[in-house]
Formats: sequence, C-alpha cells, structure tokens
Amino acid sequence: MEESNNKADTSKEDKWINYNIHGGRVMATVEQGEEIIISGISGCFPNSNNIHEFRDNLFNKVNMVLPNRRWEMNHPEIPVCSGTIPDIEQYDSGFFGVHERQSHTMDPMLAMLQEKTIEAIFDAGLHPTDLENTKTGVYVGICYSENDKMWFFENLASNTYALTGIERSMIAHRLSYFLRLKGPSYTTDTACSSSLYALEQAYRALRMGEIDTAIVGGTNLCLHPFMSLQFARQITIFIKTRHRKHQLGVLSKDGSCKAFDEQGNGYARSEAVGVLVLQRLKHAKRVYSEVVHVKTNCDGNKEQGITFPSKDAQKELLTDFYEECQMDRYSLSFLEAHGTGTSVGDPEECSAIDDVLATERTKPLLIGSVKSNMGHSEPASGVCAVIKAIIALETGIIPPNIHYNKPRPEIKGLVEGRMRVVTEKTPFEDDRGLVGVSSFGFGGGNCHLLLRWNPKTKVNKGLVPKDDLPRLVCLSARSEEGITSLFNSVAGKFDAEYIKLLHDGFRKNVENHLYRGYMIVSRLGEITRSNKFLRNYFPNTPPPLYVAFSELDNWFNIGCELMALPTFSAFIQNNDIGVLLGSVVVHLGLIELFRSMDVKPAHLLEYSLGALLSAYCNESLSLEETINCAVTINKATSDIRLEANNNNGHVSTILTMKKCFLLIAHP
Repeated sequence: MEESNNKADTSKEDKWINYNIHGGRVMATVEQGEEIIISGISGCFPNSNNIHEFRDNLFNKVNMVLPNRRWEMNHPEIPVCSGTIPDIEQYDSGFFGVHERQSHTMDPMLAMLQEKTIEAIFDAGLHPTDLENTKTGVYVGICYSENDKMWFFENLASNTYALTGIERSMIAHRLSYFLRLKGPSYTTDTACSSSLYALEQAYRALRMGEIDTAIVGGTNLCLHPFMSLQFARQITIFIKTRHRKHQLGVLSKDGSCKAFDEQGNGYARSEAVGVLVLQRLKHAKRVYSEVVHVKTNCDGNKEQGITFPSKDAQKELLTDFYEECQMDRYSLSFLEAHGTGTSVGDPEECSAIDDVLATERTKPLLIGSVKSNMGHSEPASGVCAVIKAIIALETGIIPPNIHYNKPRPEIKGLVEGRMRVVTEKTPFEDDRGLVGVSSFGFGGGNCHLLLRWNPKTKVNKGLVPKDDLPRLVCLSARSEEGITSLFNSVAGKFDAEYIKLLHDGFRKNVENHLYRGYMIVSRLGEITRSNKFLRNYFPNTPPPLYVAFSELDNWFNIGCELMALPTFSAFIQNNDIGVLLGSVVVHLGLIELFRSMDVKPAHLLEYSLGALLSAYCNESLSLEETINCAVTINKATSDIRLEANNNNGHVSTILTMKKCFLLIAHP
C-alpha cells in the first residue's frame, strides 16, 4: 500500500515538473475557438484625438512631438519639445455619473481612460451592459500621477474627493465600478513596460479561464516639469566595485527620438491613452489580430546598475518565447521594437534581436519604433506599439519611422544588413502573418508579444445578407455631432459587417445618450439615414407605444412580406392557425415578432377583433385560448352572414351572457 502511494506521489510530482518545464508552451498552445484576440481598440495620442488621426499621422510621417505647451519653459535642462494630447481638460462627467466636485479633482488620466474604454467597448461591437456582472478583468499600466503633488502635498484644504480620483488603484477600480465588472481589477507598474505587462496579465487570465473578457489600458500625461527634469538629469550611482556610473540623462535635448540612428541622443517624453479589449475568438464579434503569446522576464542584478538594459536578459526572453510558441523565429514579418534612441538602450536591444531573430534570415528583418513619431509615452508605450502593429496588420502597410538616416555603428545587425529600419510606407513582403512587439522598463522589466494577422474573410463579401430584407440600425450619442460622426463612418464603401457592429453596440438604450438617429439599409445595400435626430430622450420616461389592431384589407400582402422574417414564418408554420382569419394570423405573428425584439407596448388601441388580440398581447389569454375564441367568432360571423343573405341583408339575434359562454366553450 505504501509503495502504491509513493508511486502515485511520484507521478504527481513528475506531472508538476513537466508542467513547470512546458508551462509557457501550454499557454502558447490553444484549441480552435479559444484563441485570444484583440476585438476593440481606442486611444488618443499626441496631436491625434483618435485611432484614425493617429494612423494618418503615422503614414504621413508627421512629427507629433512639438514645443511644449504644458508649462513655461524656463529651465535650461528640460527639453523644449514633448508629445501632448489635445483637450485633456475636457471631461464628460455627466455621462459617467461623476459629481462636479469629484470631476474637478479627478486625475485627467482616469477621465480620459474612462472615455477611451467606452469607445473600445463599442468598437468591439459590444454594448456596455453586455459586460455587467461578468468576469471581465481590468488591467491598466501606469507609473505615476503628476497630480499627486498638487492635491496631496500643496492643496491641503482640498476636499477628500481627490483620494478616490487620483489614487493609482482607482484608475482600474473606477472602470470596474462604472461598468459593474466582477473580474480582477488592478494597475501594473513596471515603468516603461507597464501596459505590456498589463496585457500579459490579461492574456494569462483569459488562457487560464479566470475571465471571459479583458480591458487593457495604458495611460501617461506630462502635467508638470518635475518628472521631466529627473529624466533629463544625469545621476551618479555607486556599484559594488565602487566605481561611479552616470545613468539616466535619457531625454533628447532637441526633442526628437532618433531611434536606431547614429545621431540618437535620447527621447522626448510623450502623452498617450490607449485601450484594448481582449476576448476569446469564439466570443468576439470583431477580430483585429490574434495574440499568439506574451512573455515577461526581469534583468535581475547587473554590474552596471539597475537602469542599465541587459542584452542577455532580452536575448533569453526572445529565445524562450519562440521555443514556447514552437514557431520559426525567422518567420517574423515585422518587429516593433522598444527603440528609445538612447546610446545604450538601442544597441543592447538590437544586439539581442540580431542574435535571436535575424542571424539566419534570408531577408532583412524589418524593424521600427513608434517613439520616433510620437515620443516615448512611458507606461503607455506598450499599448501604443500594439496599436501601431494593428494598424500595420489592418492596412497591410508598415508605418514608417522618422528621424532615421544612418544606423548607429554599435548596431551591427543594421550596419551589416540583417535588419532594416522602415523609413517609408512599406507593404508586407509576405502574407503579413506575424508581428512582434517588445517593451522594456528601465528597472529591468522586459516583455515581448506576438500578433498574428486576421485575414478577415468576410461573410457574403461584406454585402447585405441574401435574404433581401431591409435592416433598421439604431444609433445614439451624447451630441448631434456624435451621431453625424457615426453616419460618416459608414459613408463610402459599404460594409455590412461594420454596420452590424454598430447595430450590436447601439441595439439597446445607452444610458445618458440624449440624441438618437437611425439608418435603413436597403436590399441593394443603399443606406437611408434619418434627417432629424430625436433629442433629449430620457430612458426613465419612455414614450408610449401604441399598437392599433383592426381588420387588415391587405393582410395577404402584409403576411407575404412578413413571411421573409424567420421569427414570423416559424411562428406561422409551428402553430395550427391556418383556420383563422388572415388578418388574425398576421396580428398573432406580429405580436410574436414584437416579443422576440423585446418590444412591450405601453398602451393598446383596440377595435373589433383587436380586443381579442390585445388580450393575447398583454398575456391575458394564451395562444390556445386566443385561437379558440377567434375560431368561434369566425364561425358565428359566418352563420350570421348566411342568415343575412337569406333575409335581404337583415339579421337580429339575442344572446344572453350564459349562451355566449356556452357557444365559446362548445363552438
């Protein structure tokens, strides 16, 4: 008996050891339908209010780093340029139910993250209430709030609202609070790799079945000059060998990030807010790309000091990553590198990339860094890099780097041609299958992820379904301009799948959306839009719905039209109601159609047989009772018509209440 138990224990131990050895491989191996995908994206970036403006700025090689307008430039050590987001002071507190006093003390990073989260949810074809009380996790990468100084240390007379509006834990918790989410909710701080670390946590939770949906965000605002001064200055540190090393001083004095270039002298600080929605493929309505795998590690102790990047740690991360994926490491189509333009960071990173991903390639590995275009958004930089990669996969064109002319001599892979920086809009050389993204924190937190392109094979080539039915698509927004923007998004090339995403997002009332509009998509794919918008609609006092029941002269034509609707036709075919009057059949089918759409009339206007059908509509009569009553009435009226014909059109009848009930009970 003891021997048997020992064998069992040994077997368990072997399984545990095997799991530890191949744990990463288990995470990277997935069954069909369980793939983790990015289904919704949103963000705002320097001089870019949304993803579309950001995409255009990238493709047009616009330098999004401009002279700073956040504070007066009166310190010689602080660079004059940075990447700033427009209109950070604007916040729709009414939509989020935030009190006025709270909104004045709330960190603008939180305010903007809330708005971009709602946009990303709609972008995924979801209604916000779809996530209520679900296991949806919130993972936000953030380092520091530059509002702390004012509200916690300078303005001692401030109200206590500041604590729940600035505390970093609240950045994630307020999203869960507003959306009523039940999954994990926390912030992650690994410096510049924070948002990619947050994505890694979300990926693992989805793969392990802990959550069904993940909201991943990254945010950074440069509100005061103090943090910029710390990054601009060189500091002196001591290490075990008693030598002094000068580190940091990572900001470019001219305010440009010349990633991989021989003139690279650091980076420009930048602002960004980005949000991703992650789901399993079987649950997603939209697929931007598949997250094949995500992996992290840490440099550990380094002789050069904690802020010195480690080629060895990055090389180990990349090697283990592609072994776990069981994929050809040389099949990478493009690598979005960390690429900060510093004299140490770029050579260390590119050396690791060269050793692991480029040495045996038949063509140069294409690399880039979005920091050259928009600056370094620090904790949000990872999610910005992912969004740039998605733009490349969606369009089939890699956005170009700027500020690159000649490779830094220390980067042998570039000098010798094994790697190449993308400096013009470049189509993928293959099927744009795989894109890698790297992000590293200045304390040693490293992260790498792999995205796979979604070929987007459209159902019916993106045209209207072949049932020839017109579609009603309802829209809503906080303003008339918002609805106009939604209408404009479908202008031009017709795409039924995108219109369905709009419909799914706005199929139910969106609380605090005061303006509404609609589109009717015809059988030929033509779109008719509402010319006027319903204003000031308040969900607490919905307008009454009147349903008028009467005999229908054209019931046959109406019924034939309605038979094209699956719900209506199924009801007619599955119930023995062929003996009823045609108008009654049409009405019963219409009631079932209303019920399937969850349309409940507030008031009923009835006439003739409409009284009977109204009783069925408000569930006073069952379907069987309604059919029996209708058959009886039909038989009685037929007998009356026959008698009337025999008496020159005149008939009189006297029925007591008791006789009426007997007639109904025994027709």
